[in-house]
Amino acid sequence: MKKKYLEFFEKISSKITKWTGSPAVVLAAFLLIIIWGATGPFFNFSENWQLIINSSTTIITFLMVFIIQHSQNKDTLAIQMKLNELLATQKNASNTLINIEDLTEEDLEKIKAHYNKLAELSKNKAAITETHGPDEASSRHKEKESGN
Repeated sequence: MKKKYLEFFEKISSKITKWTGSPAVVLAAFLLIIIWGATGPFFNFSENWQLIINSSTTIITFLMVFIIQHSQNKDTLAIQMKLNELLATQKNASNTLINIEDLTEEDLEKIKAHYNKLAELSKNKAAITETHGPDEASSRHKEKESGN
């Protein structure tokens, strides 16, 4: 029962997140606000008229926070797994960086200082656009094809 509920929630939250981020829904929300504002004079800008938009937007916002957070958590986990795979397969990469997201903020700051130092040391080198050109891409591709 729990697994089916989770699968259903997963499907629904993914669809809602994609749907609500679409240009059509953003336009529809904008038009609803315009229509609501335009109807104000007909309702004498009454408390009930204001209550409609306040209650509607509060409820929608409250629900969307949790749905978007769920989707964000899933996306973040997927990105972390992809990065872990890249680190694990690179012979010169540090395996200590795998699952680095589980470290404390203090530990992350220490590691960040290490990479800041590397960046500082590399500032004297050529610009990134000069060192990552088509020729380097071709040689990397050939290395991968040959299995080296």
